[in-house]
Amino acid sequence: MKNKQWLASVAAGVLLLAAIGCSSNANQKPGDQAATTPNAPSAQSGGQTITIAYSEGGTTMDPAEASDLTSDTLVVAAYDQLVTYGVKNADGGQVANTDEIKPMLAKSWTVSDDNLTYTFTLQDNAKFQSGNPVTADSVAYSLDRLSKSKSGSFLYQLSGIKTVTVKDPKTIVIQLDKPNHMFMQMIGLYNFSILDDKLMKEKGNDYVTNHAAGSGPFSIEKWDPATEAVLVANKSYWQGAPKLDKVTLKFMKEASNRVMLLGKGDVDMAIEIPAKDVADLKKNDKIAVNSNASNRILYFALNTNVKPFDNQKVRQALAYAVPYDQLIHDVMYDQAKQMKSAVASNTPGYSDAGYVYKHDLEKAKQLLKEAGYEKGFSFDLTLGSGFQDWEDDAVLMQAEFAKIGVTMNIQKVARAQFLQMQKERNLTAYISKWTSFVNDPSYHLGFLLYGKGTSNYGNYKNAKVDELWEQANNEKDKAKRDALYKQAQEIITTDSPWLYLYEYNRIVGLNKNVKGYVYYPDEIIRFYPISKGQ
Repeated sequence: MKNKQWLASVAAGVLLLAAIGCSSNANQKPGDQAATTPNAPSAQSGGQTITIAYSEGGTTMDPAEASDLTSDTLVVAAYDQLVTYGVKNADGGQVANTDEIKPMLAKSWTVSDDNLTYTFTLQDNAKFQSGNPVTADSVAYSLDRLSKSKSGSFLYQLSGIKTVTVKDPKTIVIQLDKPNHMFMQMIGLYNFSILDDKLMKEKGNDYVTNHAAGSGPFSIEKWDPATEAVLVANKSYWQGAPKLDKVTLKFMKEASNRVMLLGKGDVDMAIEIPAKDVADLKKNDKIAVNSNASNRILYFALNTNVKPFDNQKVRQALAYAVPYDQLIHDVMYDQAKQMKSAVASNTPGYSDAGYVYKHDLEKAKQLLKEAGYEKGFSFDLTLGSGFQDWEDDAVLMQAEFAKIGVTMNIQKVARAQFLQMQKERNLTAYISKWTSFVNDPSYHLGFLLYGKGTSNYGNYKNAKVDELWEQANNEKDKAKRDALYKQAQEIITTDSPWLYLYEYNRIVGLNKNVKGYVYYPDEIIRFYPISKGQ
Protein backbone atom coordinates (compact mmCIF):
# COMPACT_ATOMS: atom_id res chain seq x y z
CA MET A 1 0.00 0.00 0.00
CA LYS A 2 2.83 2.42 0.85
CA ASN A 3 4.43 1.83 -2.57
CA LYS A 4 1.14 2.56 -4.29
CA GLN A 5 0.74 5.75 -2.31
CA TRP A 6 4.31 6.75 -3.17
CA LEU A 7 3.73 6.10 -6.88
CA ALA A 8 0.51 8.12 -6.74
CA SER A 9 2.38 11.01 -5.12
CA VAL A 10 5.09 10.91 -7.79
CA ALA A 11 2.46 10.86 -10.52
CA ALA A 12 0.68 13.82 -8.94
CA GLY A 13 3.99 15.67 -8.76
CA VAL A 14 4.67 15.04 -12.47
CA LEU A 15 1.22 16.35 -13.37
CA LEU A 16 1.76 19.39 -11.18
CA LEU A 17 5.12 20.15 -12.79
CA ALA A 18 3.53 19.81 -16.20
CA ALA A 19 0.81 22.25 -15.19
CA ILE A 20 3.40 24.74 -13.97
CA GLY A 21 5.25 24.49 -17.24
CA CYS A 22 2.30 25.92 -19.19
CA SER A 23 -0.08 28.78 -18.46
CA SER A 24 -3.75 27.84 -18.35
CA ASN A 25 -6.38 30.50 -18.80
CA ALA A 26 -9.29 28.08 -18.85
CA ASN A 27 -10.67 29.35 -15.54
CA GLN A 28 -10.28 33.04 -16.32
CA LYS A 29 -13.22 35.33 -16.66
CA PRO A 30 -13.14 37.85 -19.49
CA GLY A 31 -10.83 40.65 -18.44
CA ASP A 32 -9.16 38.71 -15.58
CA GLN A 33 -5.82 38.67 -17.34
CA ALA A 34 -6.07 42.32 -18.37
CA ALA A 35 -4.41 43.33 -15.12
CA THR A 36 -1.67 45.40 -16.66
CA THR A 37 -0.96 48.99 -15.80
CA PRO A 38 -0.80 51.58 -18.62
CA ASN A 39 2.78 51.90 -19.90
CA ALA A 40 3.86 48.96 -17.72
CA PRO A 41 7.20 47.43 -18.76
CA SER A 42 7.25 43.94 -20.21
CA ALA A 43 9.19 41.16 -18.50
CA GLN A 44 12.79 41.10 -19.62
CA SER A 45 14.50 37.81 -20.42
CA GLY A 46 17.86 37.14 -18.84
CA GLY A 47 17.21 39.27 -15.72
CA GLN A 48 16.68 38.18 -12.12
CA THR A 49 13.44 36.28 -11.68
CA ILE A 50 11.92 34.32 -8.82
CA THR A 51 8.94 31.99 -8.51
CA ILE A 52 7.01 31.73 -5.25
CA ALA A 53 4.44 29.10 -4.26
CA TYR A 54 1.31 30.57 -2.66
CA SER A 55 -1.69 28.70 -1.30
CA GLU A 56 -4.47 30.92 -2.68
CA GLY A 57 -4.94 33.06 -5.78
CA GLY A 58 -6.47 36.15 -4.18
CA THR A 59 -9.77 37.91 -4.76
CA THR A 60 -9.06 41.54 -5.66
CA MET A 61 -6.34 44.07 -6.44
CA ASP A 62 -8.27 46.89 -4.77
CA PRO A 63 -6.29 48.26 -1.78
CA ALA A 64 -9.47 49.32 -0.01
CA GLU A 65 -11.09 45.88 -0.27
CA ALA A 66 -8.16 43.43 -0.11
CA SER A 67 -8.36 41.13 2.92
CA ASP A 68 -6.54 37.91 2.02
CA LEU A 69 -2.78 37.38 1.94
CA THR A 70 -2.39 37.04 -1.84
CA SER A 71 -4.54 40.08 -2.61
CA ASP A 72 -2.59 42.02 0.01
CA THR A 73 0.68 40.92 -1.60
CA LEU A 74 -0.38 42.16 -5.03
CA VAL A 75 -1.36 45.51 -3.53
CA VAL A 76 1.92 45.96 -1.64
CA ALA A 77 3.88 45.18 -4.82
CA ALA A 78 2.01 47.67 -6.98
CA TYR A 79 1.35 50.52 -4.54
CA ASP A 80 3.13 52.79 -2.09
CA GLN A 81 1.84 54.32 1.14
CA LEU A 82 2.74 57.59 2.83
CA VAL A 83 5.02 55.89 5.37
CA THR A 84 6.53 52.49 6.09
CA TYR A 85 8.36 50.62 8.86
CA GLY A 86 12.08 50.49 9.40
CA VAL A 87 13.98 47.20 9.39
CA LYS A 88 16.09 45.60 12.12
CA ASN A 89 18.05 42.39 12.64
CA ALA A 90 16.44 39.79 14.90
CA ASP A 91 16.57 36.00 15.30
CA GLY A 92 19.24 35.69 12.64
CA GLY A 93 17.26 37.54 9.97
CA GLN A 94 15.66 40.85 9.14
CA VAL A 95 12.29 41.90 10.52
CA ALA A 96 10.22 45.08 10.37
CA ASN A 97 10.89 47.52 13.19
CA THR A 98 7.36 48.58 14.11
CA ASP A 99 8.68 51.23 16.49
CA GLU A 100 10.33 53.11 13.61
CA ILE A 101 8.20 54.97 11.07
CA LYS A 102 10.12 55.87 7.91
CA PRO A 103 9.29 58.05 4.90
CA MET A 104 7.77 56.56 1.78
CA LEU A 105 5.61 58.78 -0.44
CA ALA A 106 5.79 61.34 2.35
CA LYS A 107 9.39 62.57 2.65
CA SER A 108 8.69 64.41 5.91
CA TRP A 109 5.90 65.40 8.29
CA THR A 110 5.15 67.55 11.30
CA VAL A 111 2.73 66.95 14.15
CA SER A 112 0.96 69.66 16.14
CA ASP A 113 1.50 69.91 19.89
CA ASP A 114 -1.99 68.53 20.56
CA ASN A 115 -1.32 65.52 18.29
CA LEU A 116 -4.34 66.32 16.16
CA THR A 117 -2.82 67.82 13.01
CA TYR A 118 -0.38 65.96 10.74
CA THR A 119 1.17 67.84 7.84
CA PHE A 120 2.85 65.65 5.21
CA THR A 121 5.25 66.86 2.54
CA LEU A 122 5.36 64.51 -0.46
CA GLN A 123 8.39 63.28 -2.37
CA ASP A 124 9.35 65.58 -5.25
CA ASN A 125 10.04 62.79 -7.75
CA ALA A 126 7.32 60.24 -6.95
CA LYS A 127 5.32 59.14 -9.99
CA PHE A 128 2.62 56.60 -10.65
CA GLN A 129 3.28 53.81 -13.11
CA SER A 130 1.21 55.72 -15.65
CA GLY A 131 3.69 58.59 -15.48
CA ASN A 132 1.31 60.87 -13.58
CA PRO A 133 2.88 62.63 -10.58
CA VAL A 134 1.91 61.70 -7.02
CA THR A 135 0.24 64.80 -5.59
CA ALA A 136 -1.68 65.89 -2.53
CA ASP A 137 -4.84 65.49 -4.62
CA SER A 138 -3.89 61.81 -5.09
CA VAL A 139 -3.67 61.39 -1.31
CA ALA A 140 -6.95 63.16 -0.68
CA TYR A 141 -8.70 61.08 -3.36
CA SER A 142 -7.32 57.80 -1.97
CA LEU A 143 -8.30 58.53 1.63
CA ASP A 144 -11.78 59.65 0.61
CA ARG A 145 -12.22 56.47 -1.42
CA LEU A 146 -11.09 54.34 1.53
CA SER A 147 -13.58 56.07 3.83
CA LYS A 148 -16.41 54.95 1.53
CA SER A 149 -15.23 51.37 0.93
CA LYS A 150 -16.98 48.22 2.12
CA SER A 151 -14.03 46.65 3.93
CA GLY A 152 -11.48 49.37 4.59
CA SER A 153 -13.85 52.04 5.90
CA PHE A 154 -13.64 50.58 9.41
CA LEU A 155 -9.87 51.06 9.38
CA TYR A 156 -10.36 54.62 8.19
CA GLN A 157 -12.70 55.23 11.11
CA LEU A 158 -10.28 53.55 13.50
CA SER A 159 -7.52 55.89 12.31
CA GLY A 160 -9.56 58.81 13.62
CA ILE A 161 -9.28 60.99 10.51
CA LYS A 162 -11.60 63.99 10.71
CA THR A 163 -10.58 66.04 7.68
CA VAL A 164 -8.10 65.84 4.81
CA THR A 165 -7.00 69.14 3.25
CA VAL A 166 -4.83 69.81 0.21
CA LYS A 167 -2.55 72.72 1.12
CA ASP A 168 -0.58 72.71 -2.12
CA PRO A 169 0.35 70.08 -4.76
CA LYS A 170 2.96 68.51 -2.47
CA THR A 171 1.45 69.17 0.97
CA ILE A 172 -1.47 67.35 2.59
CA VAL A 173 -2.90 68.14 6.04
CA ILE A 174 -4.76 65.45 8.00
CA GLN A 175 -6.78 66.46 11.05
CA LEU A 176 -7.80 63.85 13.62
CA ASP A 177 -10.89 64.04 15.78
CA LYS A 178 -8.82 63.00 18.80
CA PRO A 179 -5.21 61.94 19.44
CA ASN A 180 -4.42 58.45 18.15
CA HIS A 181 -1.07 56.89 19.02
CA MET A 182 -1.61 54.27 16.28
CA PHE A 183 -2.21 56.77 13.49
CA MET A 184 1.23 56.66 11.87
CA GLN A 185 1.27 52.86 11.94
CA MET A 186 -2.21 52.72 10.47
CA ILE A 187 -1.51 54.92 7.45
CA GLY A 188 1.35 52.57 6.61
CA LEU A 189 -1.15 49.72 6.09
CA TYR A 190 -1.69 48.61 2.49
CA ASN A 191 -5.35 49.70 2.72
CA PHE A 192 -4.06 53.29 2.89
CA SER A 193 -2.22 52.91 -0.43
CA ILE A 194 -2.17 56.00 -2.64
CA LEU A 195 -3.96 55.62 -5.99
CA ASP A 196 -3.46 57.42 -9.28
CA ASP A 197 -6.41 59.81 -9.01
CA LYS A 198 -6.23 60.94 -12.63
CA LEU A 199 -6.25 57.38 -13.94
CA MET A 200 -9.05 56.37 -11.57
CA LYS A 201 -11.25 59.26 -12.66
CA GLU A 202 -10.68 58.19 -16.25
CA LYS A 203 -11.25 54.45 -15.73
CA GLY A 204 -13.86 54.40 -12.95
CA ASN A 205 -13.99 53.18 -9.35
CA ASP A 206 -14.06 49.45 -10.16
CA TYR A 207 -10.97 49.61 -12.36
CA VAL A 208 -8.66 48.50 -9.53
CA THR A 209 -10.56 45.28 -8.91
CA ASN A 210 -8.51 43.69 -11.70
CA HIS A 211 -5.92 46.39 -12.47
CA ALA A 212 -3.34 48.40 -10.57
CA ALA A 213 -3.20 52.19 -10.31
CA GLY A 214 -0.23 52.63 -8.04
CA SER A 215 3.28 54.01 -7.84
CA GLY A 216 4.87 50.83 -6.53
CA PRO A 217 7.99 48.90 -7.62
CA PHE A 218 6.12 46.24 -9.62
CA SER A 219 3.33 46.22 -12.16
CA ILE A 220 0.91 43.31 -12.49
CA GLU A 221 1.38 41.81 -15.94
CA LYS A 222 -1.00 38.91 -15.35
CA TRP A 223 -3.32 37.76 -12.60
CA ASP A 224 -5.31 34.55 -12.90
CA PRO A 225 -6.50 33.50 -9.41
CA ALA A 226 -6.75 29.88 -10.59
CA THR A 227 -3.14 29.55 -11.69
CA GLU A 228 -0.64 32.38 -11.29
CA ALA A 229 0.22 36.05 -11.10
CA VAL A 230 3.14 37.63 -12.92
CA LEU A 231 4.71 40.84 -11.64
CA VAL A 232 7.30 42.77 -13.62
CA ALA A 233 9.68 45.46 -12.43
CA ASN A 234 8.69 49.09 -12.71
CA LYS A 235 11.98 50.26 -14.21
CA SER A 236 10.96 53.88 -13.66
CA TYR A 237 10.17 53.37 -9.98
CA TRP A 238 10.83 56.61 -8.14
CA GLN A 239 13.00 54.89 -5.49
CA GLY A 240 15.03 53.08 -8.16
CA ALA A 241 14.32 49.95 -10.17
CA PRO A 242 13.82 46.71 -8.21
CA LYS A 243 16.62 44.15 -8.19
CA LEU A 244 14.21 41.53 -9.54
CA ASP A 245 12.92 41.84 -13.10
CA LYS A 246 10.05 39.42 -12.64
CA VAL A 247 8.18 37.69 -9.82
CA THR A 248 5.82 34.80 -10.54
CA LEU A 249 3.33 33.64 -7.91
CA LYS A 250 2.15 30.05 -8.45
CA PHE A 251 -1.10 29.19 -6.71
CA MET A 252 -1.37 25.68 -5.26
CA LYS A 253 -3.70 24.83 -2.42
CA GLU A 254 -1.98 21.63 -1.31
CA ALA A 255 0.86 22.38 1.09
CA SER A 256 2.59 19.12 0.15
CA ASN A 257 2.97 20.40 -3.42
CA ARG A 258 4.48 23.66 -2.26
CA VAL A 259 6.96 21.81 -0.08
CA MET A 260 7.85 19.32 -2.83
CA LEU A 261 8.53 22.01 -5.42
CA LEU A 262 10.61 24.03 -2.98
CA GLY A 263 12.70 20.99 -2.12
CA LYS A 264 13.28 20.19 -5.79
CA GLY A 265 14.27 23.76 -6.56
CA ASP A 266 11.35 24.28 -8.94
CA VAL A 267 10.21 27.32 -6.95
CA ASP A 268 12.49 29.79 -5.19
CA MET A 269 10.23 30.48 -2.21
CA ALA A 270 7.15 28.93 -0.60
CA ILE A 271 4.83 30.18 2.11
CA GLU A 272 2.40 28.45 4.47
CA ILE A 273 4.88 25.64 5.11
CA PRO A 274 3.40 23.02 7.48
CA ALA A 275 5.24 22.76 10.79
CA LYS A 276 5.76 19.02 10.26
CA ASP A 277 7.88 19.68 7.15
CA VAL A 278 10.32 22.17 8.68
CA ALA A 279 12.79 19.61 10.04
CA ASP A 280 13.12 17.82 6.68
CA LEU A 281 13.47 21.06 4.75
CA LYS A 282 16.26 22.14 7.04
CA LYS A 283 18.21 19.03 6.02
CA ASN A 284 18.29 20.31 2.44
CA ASP A 285 21.52 22.27 2.13
CA LYS A 286 20.05 24.40 -0.67
CA ILE A 287 17.05 25.55 1.39
CA ALA A 288 16.83 28.14 4.15
CA VAL A 289 13.81 28.09 6.44
CA ASN A 290 12.81 31.37 8.07
CA SER A 291 10.71 30.59 11.11
CA ASN A 292 9.89 33.92 12.75
CA ALA A 293 7.91 34.49 15.93
CA SER A 294 4.78 36.22 14.69
CA ASN A 295 1.76 37.93 16.18
CA ARG A 296 -0.56 35.36 14.58
CA ILE A 297 -2.43 33.70 17.42
CA LEU A 298 -4.74 30.69 17.71
CA TYR A 299 -7.44 30.81 20.35
CA PHE A 300 -10.45 28.78 21.46
CA ALA A 301 -13.34 31.20 21.98
CA LEU A 302 -16.19 30.52 24.39
CA ASN A 303 -19.48 32.37 23.91
CA THR A 304 -19.94 34.18 27.21
CA ASN A 305 -23.65 34.74 26.45
CA VAL A 306 -24.34 31.00 26.40
CA LYS A 307 -24.60 28.61 29.36
CA PRO A 308 -22.44 27.23 30.84
CA PHE A 309 -19.83 29.61 29.43
CA ASP A 310 -21.46 32.58 31.12
CA ASN A 311 -19.81 31.14 34.26
CA GLN A 312 -16.20 32.27 34.75
CA LYS A 313 -15.21 29.15 36.71
CA VAL A 314 -16.41 26.89 33.90
CA ARG A 315 -14.25 28.78 31.44
CA GLN A 316 -11.29 28.59 33.81
CA ALA A 317 -11.85 24.85 34.29
CA LEU A 318 -11.47 24.25 30.57
CA ALA A 319 -8.33 26.38 30.56
CA TYR A 320 -6.81 23.94 33.05
CA ALA A 321 -7.81 20.97 30.88
CA VAL A 322 -5.98 22.07 27.72
CA PRO A 323 -2.92 19.84 26.99
CA TYR A 324 -0.64 22.76 26.14
CA ASP A 325 2.60 20.82 25.72
CA GLN A 326 0.99 18.36 23.33
CA LEU A 327 -0.34 21.18 21.18
CA ILE A 328 3.08 22.80 20.90
CA HIS A 329 5.22 19.67 20.54
CA ASP A 330 2.98 17.08 18.88
CA VAL A 331 0.76 19.24 16.67
CA MET A 332 3.03 22.19 15.90
CA TYR A 333 6.41 20.41 16.03
CA ASP A 334 7.76 23.28 18.18
CA GLN A 335 7.04 25.82 15.44
CA ALA A 336 4.82 27.77 17.83
CA LYS A 337 4.88 29.04 21.40
CA GLN A 338 2.26 28.92 24.11
CA MET A 339 -0.04 31.93 24.40
CA LYS A 340 -0.15 33.54 27.82
CA SER A 341 -2.22 36.60 26.99
CA ALA A 342 -4.87 37.63 24.51
CA VAL A 343 -2.11 39.81 23.00
CA ALA A 344 0.82 38.21 21.18
CA SER A 345 4.06 38.22 23.15
CA ASN A 346 6.06 40.20 20.56
CA THR A 347 3.60 43.10 20.68
CA PRO A 348 4.80 46.20 22.56
CA GLY A 349 2.61 46.47 25.66
CA TYR A 350 2.23 42.68 26.05
CA SER A 351 1.77 41.32 29.56
CA ASP A 352 1.18 37.79 30.88
CA ALA A 353 -0.20 39.16 34.16
CA GLY A 354 -2.89 36.86 35.48
CA TYR A 355 -1.73 33.82 33.55
CA VAL A 356 -1.79 30.85 35.95
CA TYR A 357 -3.02 28.04 33.70
CA LYS A 358 -1.33 24.71 33.10
CA HIS A 359 -2.57 21.23 32.27
CA ASP A 360 -4.09 20.24 35.62
CA LEU A 361 -7.18 18.03 35.44
CA GLU A 362 -7.73 17.95 39.20
CA LYS A 363 -7.85 21.73 39.31
CA ALA A 364 -10.27 21.66 36.38
CA LYS A 365 -12.57 19.22 38.20
CA GLN A 366 -12.46 21.36 41.35
CA LEU A 367 -13.50 24.48 39.43
CA LEU A 368 -16.34 22.61 37.71
CA LYS A 369 -17.59 21.46 41.11
CA GLU A 370 -17.46 25.02 42.46
CA ALA A 371 -19.38 26.20 39.40
CA GLY A 372 -22.13 23.62 39.95
CA TYR A 373 -21.13 21.34 37.09
CA GLU A 374 -19.57 18.49 39.04
CA LYS A 375 -21.16 15.98 36.67
CA GLY A 376 -19.93 17.85 33.65
CA PHE A 377 -21.83 19.02 30.59
CA SER A 378 -21.74 18.80 26.81
CA PHE A 379 -21.29 21.48 24.17
CA ASP A 380 -20.64 21.93 20.45
CA LEU A 381 -17.37 23.17 18.98
CA THR A 382 -17.77 24.56 15.46
CA LEU A 383 -14.62 23.94 13.45
CA GLY A 384 -13.93 25.58 10.12
CA SER A 385 -12.19 23.45 7.50
CA GLY A 386 -8.81 24.08 5.94
CA PHE A 387 -6.42 23.90 8.90
CA GLN A 388 -5.09 20.51 9.95
CA ASP A 389 -3.63 21.77 13.21
CA TRP A 390 -7.05 23.03 14.31
CA GLU A 391 -8.51 19.56 13.79
CA ASP A 392 -5.62 17.91 15.63
CA ASP A 393 -5.92 20.40 18.49
CA ALA A 394 -9.65 19.78 18.76
CA VAL A 395 -9.23 16.00 18.99
CA LEU A 396 -6.58 16.31 21.72
CA MET A 397 -8.72 18.72 23.73
CA GLN A 398 -11.81 16.59 23.25
CA ALA A 399 -10.02 13.68 24.92
CA GLU A 400 -8.82 15.78 27.87
CA PHE A 401 -12.21 17.42 28.39
CA ALA A 402 -13.79 13.96 28.55
CA LYS A 403 -11.55 13.16 31.54
CA ILE A 404 -13.26 15.93 33.54
CA GLY A 405 -16.75 14.90 32.44
CA VAL A 406 -17.14 17.43 29.63
CA THR A 407 -18.30 16.16 26.24
CA MET A 408 -17.23 18.30 23.32
CA ASN A 409 -19.00 17.57 20.03
CA ILE A 410 -16.85 18.62 17.07
CA GLN A 411 -18.92 19.97 14.19
CA LYS A 412 -16.89 20.55 11.04
CA VAL A 413 -18.16 23.03 8.47
CA ALA A 414 -16.75 24.53 5.27
CA ARG A 415 -14.53 27.56 5.76
CA ALA A 416 -16.94 30.00 4.09
CA GLN A 417 -19.83 28.73 6.20
CA PHE A 418 -17.74 28.99 9.35
CA LEU A 419 -16.85 32.62 8.66
CA GLN A 420 -20.50 33.48 8.13
CA MET A 421 -21.53 31.66 11.32
CA GLN A 422 -18.85 33.55 13.23
CA LYS A 423 -20.25 36.88 12.11
CA GLU A 424 -23.70 35.87 13.35
CA ARG A 425 -22.18 35.62 16.87
CA ASN A 426 -24.22 32.66 18.03
CA LEU A 427 -21.62 29.88 18.03
CA THR A 428 -21.19 28.20 21.40
CA ALA A 429 -17.47 27.68 20.89
CA TYR A 430 -15.02 27.92 18.00
CA ILE A 431 -11.32 27.94 17.17
CA SER A 432 -9.94 30.87 15.23
CA LYS A 433 -6.69 32.59 14.36
CA TRP A 434 -5.90 36.28 14.11
CA THR A 435 -3.02 38.43 12.91
CA SER A 436 -2.88 42.07 13.95
CA PHE A 437 -1.38 44.13 11.15
CA VAL A 438 -0.83 47.05 13.53
CA ASN A 439 1.45 45.75 16.25
CA ASP A 440 -0.34 47.42 19.16
CA PRO A 441 -2.63 46.11 21.93
CA SER A 442 -5.24 48.75 21.16
CA TYR A 443 -5.68 47.52 17.59
CA HIS A 444 -5.67 43.89 18.69
CA LEU A 445 -8.04 44.17 21.65
CA GLY A 446 -10.20 46.74 19.90
CA PHE A 447 -11.16 44.26 17.22
CA LEU A 448 -11.38 41.10 19.31
CA LEU A 449 -12.28 41.74 22.96
CA TYR A 450 -13.55 45.29 23.27
CA GLY A 451 -17.30 45.15 23.93
CA LYS A 452 -18.07 46.87 20.62
CA GLY A 453 -15.28 45.19 18.65
CA THR A 454 -16.24 44.16 15.12
CA SER A 455 -14.53 40.76 15.49
CA ASN A 456 -15.66 40.06 19.07
CA TYR A 457 -17.63 37.03 17.90
CA GLY A 458 -17.67 35.38 21.35
CA ASN A 459 -19.65 38.32 22.78
CA TYR A 460 -17.17 39.02 25.58
CA LYS A 461 -17.98 42.20 27.44
CA ASN A 462 -16.32 43.51 30.57
CA ALA A 463 -17.05 47.10 31.50
CA LYS A 464 -13.64 47.59 33.13
CA VAL A 465 -11.79 46.24 30.07
CA ASP A 466 -13.77 48.60 27.85
CA GLU A 467 -12.97 51.51 30.13
CA LEU A 468 -9.24 50.68 30.16
CA TRP A 469 -9.16 50.30 26.36
CA GLU A 470 -10.86 53.65 25.84
CA GLN A 471 -8.59 55.33 28.38
CA ALA A 472 -5.46 53.86 26.73
CA ASN A 473 -6.58 55.10 23.32
CA ASN A 474 -6.54 58.66 24.61
CA GLU A 475 -3.31 58.35 26.63
CA LYS A 476 -0.28 60.04 25.04
CA ASP A 477 2.33 58.64 27.43
CA LYS A 478 3.44 55.16 26.34
CA ALA A 479 4.38 53.96 29.83
CA LYS A 480 0.98 54.92 31.20
CA ARG A 481 -0.69 53.38 28.16
CA ASP A 482 1.17 50.09 28.68
CA ALA A 483 0.10 50.05 32.34
CA LEU A 484 -3.52 50.32 31.22
CA TYR A 485 -3.03 47.53 28.70
CA LYS A 486 -1.49 45.37 31.42
CA GLN A 487 -4.57 45.79 33.59
CA ALA A 488 -6.86 44.95 30.68
CA GLN A 489 -4.88 41.83 29.76
CA GLU A 490 -4.87 40.63 33.37
CA ILE A 491 -8.64 40.96 33.63
CA ILE A 492 -9.20 39.18 30.31
CA THR A 493 -6.83 36.34 31.19
CA THR A 494 -8.55 35.83 34.56
CA ASP A 495 -11.99 35.96 32.92
CA SER A 496 -10.94 33.31 30.34
CA PRO A 497 -13.31 34.11 27.47
CA TRP A 498 -10.65 32.37 25.39
CA LEU A 499 -8.58 29.28 25.95
CA TYR A 500 -5.13 30.44 24.86
CA LEU A 501 -3.66 27.87 22.47
CA TYR A 502 -0.50 29.16 20.75
CA GLU A 503 1.30 31.81 18.77
CA TYR A 504 2.34 30.59 15.34
CA ASN A 505 5.77 30.96 13.84
CA ARG A 506 5.64 32.50 10.37
CA ILE A 507 7.38 29.89 8.22
CA VAL A 508 8.80 30.80 4.81
CA GLY A 509 11.05 28.47 2.85
CA LEU A 510 13.47 29.88 0.31
CA ASN A 511 16.43 28.83 -1.76
CA LYS A 512 19.64 30.05 -0.18
CA ASN A 513 20.44 32.17 -3.22
CA VAL A 514 17.40 34.38 -2.47
CA LYS A 515 18.47 37.41 -0.44
CA GLY A 516 16.68 40.35 1.14
CA TYR A 517 13.59 38.69 2.64
CA VAL A 518 12.18 40.74 5.54
CA TYR A 519 9.48 39.53 7.93
CA TYR A 520 6.62 42.00 8.50
CA PRO A 521 3.78 41.68 11.07
CA ASP A 522 1.21 41.53 8.26
CA GLU A 523 3.17 38.53 6.84
CA ILE A 524 3.21 40.10 3.36
CA ILE A 525 6.42 39.57 1.40
CA ARG A 526 7.94 42.80 0.09
CA PHE A 527 9.61 41.96 -3.23
CA TYR A 528 11.42 45.27 -3.65
CA PRO A 529 14.47 44.44 -1.45
CA ILE A 530 14.73 40.84 -2.66
CA SER A 531 17.48 39.72 -5.03
CA LYS A 532 18.67 36.39 -6.36
CA GLY A 533 22.30 35.33 -6.47
CA GLN A 534 23.98 32.44 -8.22
